[in-house]
Amino acid sequence: MKYLNYILILVGAFIAMYAKAGADQNQALLVIGIVMLMLGVYRVSRTIPSKNSEHNIEDSENE
Repeated sequence: MKYLNYILILVGAFIAMYAKAGADQNQALLVIGIVMLMLGVYRVSRTIPSKNSEHNIEDSENE
């Protein structure tokens, strides 16, 4: 399942680059590529723990 995130990033980046930025670009293909890229990046970043998670818990308990 972890590899799915990296595949989404690579395929999304490839599709976005393939769509070409120019006068004759395929905008639907560009949007699909960017959405796939952002979805992959979001899923990867969601698994990274917060550096300040302990500080956030302590702050909420003190209030």
